[in-house]
Amino acid sequence: MYNFEFKNPVKIIFGKGQISKLSKAIPSDRKIMLTYGGGSIFKNGVYDQVKKATEGLNIVEFGGIEPNPHYETLMKAVEIIKAEKIDYLLSVGGGSVLDGTKFIAAAVLYEGDDPWDILAKSGKVFVKKALPIGAVLTLPATGSEMNGNSVITRAETQEKLAFGSPAVMPNFSVLDPEVIFSLPDRQLANGIVDAFVHVMEQYLTYPVNSPIQDRFAEGILHTLIEEGPKVLADRTDYDAAANFMWSATMALNGLIGMGVPQDWATHMIGHELTAYHGIDHAQTLAIVLPGMMHVRRKEKQDKILQYGERIWGIKEGSVDERIDQTIQSTIKFFESVGIKTKLPDYSVSEETIGKITKRFETRGSRLGEKQDIGPDLVKEILEDRL
Repeated sequence: MYNFEFKNPVKIIFGKGQISKLSKAIPSDRKIMLTYGGGSIFKNGVYDQVKKATEGLNIVEFGGIEPNPHYETLMKAVEIIKAEKIDYLLSVGGGSVLDGTKFIAAAVLYEGDDPWDILAKSGKVFVKKALPIGAVLTLPATGSEMNGNSVITRAETQEKLAFGSPAVMPNFSVLDPEVIFSLPDRQLANGIVDAFVHVMEQYLTYPVNSPIQDRFAEGILHTLIEEGPKVLADRTDYDAAANFMWSATMALNGLIGMGVPQDWATHMIGHELTAYHGIDHAQTLAIVLPGMMHVRRKEKQDKILQYGERIWGIKEGSVDERIDQTIQSTIKFFESVGIKTKLPDYSVSEETIGKITKRFETRGSRLGEKQDIGPDLVKEILEDRL
């Protein structure tokens, strides 16, 4: 196991009726911007719960944050915050709303010329300060409620980029599993697959003698496999909803990634499919991961075999046969919850593969746990999914 430092300061307020505790979680002397998306919080009653819980607080609302939050939209919020002297952000929505809110929090205090540099120059530009954030989660998926990560789309240039900083970790996040009851199948399925692949990015690399992290990761995978279909079958199954919601949070709060190599190439490639075609984030992951496992079977062999045996019970056959069975079991699971896994399912052609390959060439990007995936391998991974 590698050396590591771990700190997660996010307070989780979990369970039924916990939105009512907002007034105790937010300082009463702050001027707050409440951020949300397209309006689902008005239909499911979450907005009313939030307003009741924050009665008496000074709140300005900003809605319309997209499922893949747009830089252009978020900069409008930045302007309002500066003009209104807002000093606290409350995100009410799914991971996209919270990701957008994190960027807003960082952009408001950014001292450079162009806040887009936070994303375009990630690794060179570091976010050291941001407005404080609280969150009410309405869709389990991204784990954004307990980490400092954010992914933003710039519609003008068809780019989808990420940044991360401890400065944008929420002060608190409210997780009420009952918000799941009103979600459509597509959003739930996306959440299941998104959380699943978050685990895989931290687990499916190479062994470093880290049995605790491996077992934690495998426990989350098993729980998603068991509880995800239950939630899809019965939206009012509170126990299944709670287990699913907590799995999505634990998948990306940093714990299972400590002391182990991490990949994230599936995400980086998937972001390009969203940027060019608007495909749901989880759908891009379901497309790319099987190709990644196939093309990188030798480099990931030990962990693929471990994953196949411990998660899917695959023990018989040659190494390649077991790897093939493991890939097919993964595809079968994604498709069982309603997520298709091939590029043609989303009308993506070889032309897009060429664009994505060229973009990675231009950026000089090297992906993967060993930083050895270049444009040629990106092309091979995507061509496997045609």
